[in-house]
Amino acid sequence: MPSFVPHTQQEIKSMLEFLGLEDIDELYDHIPVALKLTQSLAITALSSEFDVIDQFTEIGNRNTKDLICFAGYGAYDRLIPAVTKQLASRSEFVTAYTPYQPEVAQGVLQAIFEYQTFVTRLYGMDIANASLYDGASALVEAVNIATSVKGNKSVFVSEGVFHNYRQVLGTFVKGTQTNIIIKTDKELEDFDAFDTSNTVAAVVVQSPNRYGNLVDLDKVKQLCDRLGCLYIVAMDPIAASVLKTPGEAGADIAIGEGQVLGMPLSFGGPYLGLFALKQDLVRKLPGRLVGQTVDTSGKKAYVTTLRSREQDIRREKASSNVCTNQTLMAVTAAIQLSWLGSKGITEVAANSSKAAHYLRSILKSEGFEFYGDDLFLFEFSVKLKQKVDDVLQRMVDEGFLAGVKVLNEIDGQEYLVVATTEKRTASQIDAFVKALVKADN
Repeated sequence: MPSFVPHTQQEIKSMLEFLGLEDIDELYDHIPVALKLTQSLAITALSSEFDVIDQFTEIGNRNTKDLICFAGYGAYDRLIPAVTKQLASRSEFVTAYTPYQPEVAQGVLQAIFEYQTFVTRLYGMDIANASLYDGASALVEAVNIATSVKGNKSVFVSEGVFHNYRQVLGTFVKGTQTNIIIKTDKELEDFDAFDTSNTVAAVVVQSPNRYGNLVDLDKVKQLCDRLGCLYIVAMDPIAASVLKTPGEAGADIAIGEGQVLGMPLSFGGPYLGLFALKQDLVRKLPGRLVGQTVDTSGKKAYVTTLRSREQDIRREKASSNVCTNQTLMAVTAAIQLSWLGSKGITEVAANSSKAAHYLRSILKSEGFEFYGDDLFLFEFSVKLKQKVDDVLQRMVDEGFLAGVKVLNEIDGQEYLVVATTEKRTASQIDAFVKALVKADN
């Protein structure tokens, strides 16, 4: 089979001489011998491209195994319809940036505008931006707004917020000297007994939390009112379609991870940061905002309304230095939400919840114990007899990505957080329970 090499022999020689190498093999001297191929590839001479692809696919499949996914913790194996894949892959949408020239990008700008509208409706908020990088970065921006508005460098963050979100937040606040104080959900819900002597800029909670349990958002709101601080709520958008929204609970800022809105798991990205807030905070909105107006002919038009690049205007007074957004991911989410509609997204949430309650009931009958009460949606935490890491590996051997290991920072107990989506069938759930019983003994 002819091979395509983009460089001539003379060019290769020149590059090697510049690097001080004798031959190309020296480029790979740092790779252990045991990992290097010591023989020629067993490919039939003069094979076609498709024959070679087929042969390599067969070889690759020997090393992989399709696992049935019961893992969640912020990223979920949800159904992505063909229409979402097809439309989102159109060349006019495949860009990472918000268009700078509205006169040639009305379609993309309108799609982002519709996305913003969807997010505000899902979260029950006034304004949503044109997206951020992921849920973790959205939390960082929310905390930055709170400390800027309140002039206070302390923030209460629930232990129930995803651990990776808190890790990212911890990294960013090192540069701002913001003091992150971890509290349990029960402490934040018990507003009457809460010590309010120390003032804070915001309280951050997540519902459903990282264990899958629901949080009483109304009670936390009462605490925020007593403290006189901003209220930041992290919520999965699918969950928001059937639960009391952050806006209904009185949140000042709502954030979330938009991966569930038409994006594959993809080894962790690219994902989509959802961000919405109340109207009175709009001047602090990070990132970009697309608005609707009319052109000189009186026709409907879309533009980037707020110029959010505060760092080149306000410098050290800026609450954000985010200059871009996840346009392609936001457009994908808009397509997915348009396809699902209000009825469709609630059906997704309901079917996921039914599957989770069915799974939990069977696990309970098998003697498993759980963290928290029965108030959960489509994710919950299981207490295992064996080490979680060991059980996870055994479940891989059984054909399952069984969940995510979570350490409770209060009691030191490890849990297996299990999630179900609308894709999980009754037969898959039954097989999962059988395998988990075996793996935990």
